[in-house]
Amino acid sequence: MANALAGETSPYLLQHQHNPVDWQPWGERALARARDEDRPLLVSIGYSACHWCHVMERECFEDDEIAALMNELFVCVKVDREERPDVDAIYMEAVQAMTGSGGWPLNVFITPEQVPFYAGTYFPPTSGRGMPSWPTVLRAVAEAWDSKREEIRAQDEAMAARLGGAAQIKPAAGPLNAQILDDAVVELRSHYDSINGGWGSAPKFPAASTIEFLLRRGERTMALYSLRSMASGGIHDQIGGGFARYAVDATWTVPHFEKMLYDNALLARAYLHGWQVSGGADGGDPILRRTVEETLDWALREMTGPEGAFYSALDADSEGVEGKFYVWSLEELRAVLGDDADAAIAWFGASEDGNFEGANILESRGPEPEPEVRERIRAALLAVRVQRVWPGLDDKRLTAWNALMISALAESGAVLERDDYIAAARRAAAFVLDEMRTADGRLLRTYNAGEAKLNAYLEDHAFLLEALLTLYEATFEARWFQAARALADDMIERFGDAERGGFFQTSSDHERLVARRKEIDDSPIPSGQSSAAFGLLRLAALTGETRYEQWGAGVLLLFGDLLRRSPLAFGHLLQALDFQLAAVREVALVGADGTDFRALRRVVRSAFRPHLVLAGGDGEHDGGVPLLAGRSARDGAATAYVCERFSCQAPVTGPAELARLLAPTT
Repeated sequence: MANALAGETSPYLLQHQHNPVDWQPWGERALARARDEDRPLLVSIGYSACHWCHVMERECFEDDEIAALMNELFVCVKVDREERPDVDAIYMEAVQAMTGSGGWPLNVFITPEQVPFYAGTYFPPTSGRGMPSWPTVLRAVAEAWDSKREEIRAQDEAMAARLGGAAQIKPAAGPLNAQILDDAVVELRSHYDSINGGWGSAPKFPAASTIEFLLRRGERTMALYSLRSMASGGIHDQIGGGFARYAVDATWTVPHFEKMLYDNALLARAYLHGWQVSGGADGGDPILRRTVEETLDWALREMTGPEGAFYSALDADSEGVEGKFYVWSLEELRAVLGDDADAAIAWFGASEDGNFEGANILESRGPEPEPEVRERIRAALLAVRVQRVWPGLDDKRLTAWNALMISALAESGAVLERDDYIAAARRAAAFVLDEMRTADGRLLRTYNAGEAKLNAYLEDHAFLLEALLTLYEATFEARWFQAARALADDMIERFGDAERGGFFQTSSDHERLVARRKEIDDSPIPSGQSSAAFGLLRLAALTGETRYEQWGAGVLLLFGDLLRRSPLAFGHLLQALDFQLAAVREVALVGADGTDFRALRRVVRSAFRPHLVLAGGDGEHDGGVPLLAGRSARDGAATAYVCERFSCQAPVTGPAELARLLAPTT
């Protein structure tokens, strides 16, 4: 018999619909029941690709006796952290404060007033390995509630005040300067793994935002070596493309096999910029370009819904075994590849004993076969792999994560001249704007099973703002610019903090939670705060409107001291500061979309130009883009206008002249 989760659309919640636990989705019904019965809530938070979430479900939540105990003592609530990042952030902060660490599954016990009083992560069904059993925890928490209820409630106000994230931070006293950026590079260098690439030790996450920041600062060595190291490791799917969420070791060899949409969107863009920095079309590293295309091709092949929006994640497990879908025995490689087997085995570094529980995670650290042989090997292995039992698919579409993929596809399509990527970006953007909004135009968070729902968060608005601007620059279609501007206005009105600056995670009309937070950490993905700053600064450069710049700069001023202390945690915010302090060029291309116009456009995209915004039009309609206002083609020829803070050079019509104007200044 199904519980109350049966009516949800989240794959993670639906995974628990047949548990004997009387799970409720987060919402007023569960909270009201807790208030009426004066019982605490057990809020269990996870996501569909979470390995240990599955383990705890099998061990505890599917056990009839344990479930009966949970139902007797608590109002039990299941939360998909990807649908409800607001709830997750509040209680993740609580578990970190209480235990010094965090992770998922996250199990937190809260009062009917939503205030946490005990929290932990994974608990086994029986005591062992230094951990109490889950039934022991349940009984102890219930006993504490029965005997110390008023004492627990006496701590509510103090605990609630601690859960606001960065909401109480005040702006820095003075303006920020480039020394912060220089110091960040020095600090990143001190933590850099010069042997394996990346930062830190195991487990090691691909720091896409940090790499992007370094590329913008002209620091090639750390950025490019990290990109190449990840591309050759087991964290990179050598057969199907795309990246796993992280490596469990320092060498990028053994991944935690789940694949997240957001990682791959961010990494595809980092690899694109790395390829441009390495030389681009004039001799750039072919491995970097190939990694871009294989990653995006994977997303289009395996992660795209029928309407064109993108799924969220692939699980780490298949048939209940982590990584089984992706690994190979030596015998399998030989059986599938025949005459190509020896070349493949040398390329992948495969062996009889393997590098993962007796099997081989494929890497590309050996001699790479000729391109024709390489593609034949990949195609043969992929054809066999698709016949295996697939990992679980989280097929909900999240606005924020779709926006990241829209950005990656749009820019990669423009730079690599891949029309299929741009078409995919258009289709996904149109779906989000048309189908993931309320009747009055408010953005929604999630879509699945034909239904869009849940209020969108700051990151949904901010990531989509950046994506729409990127799509506009890739297509010069004014509808994307107009949608971006309207979104920015809505974001400022509903999320902006006029008193202290910056933006709240939730809108002013969001349901009331125990705290209204400001999120700032750019790991593993950019925070909505950082993205809002960067998007608004880009919009200001395209429009000349100071209020967009003021709001974007307000975020930087609010969190400037954190940038100084922890650069590895704020890669995207550092990019925004780098953009704000740079001499940003505003480039307008005007003319009919013909050979001459495309030649000018190709010049702009021929190099990595992080301090540039781009507009384009036919000279007859500016589409409401201020950078195009009053601009026309000279003597019928496609014309480029290059400006800096809206002070412009003389217009030019030749690609060589445009290249000269865009050359870096010393």
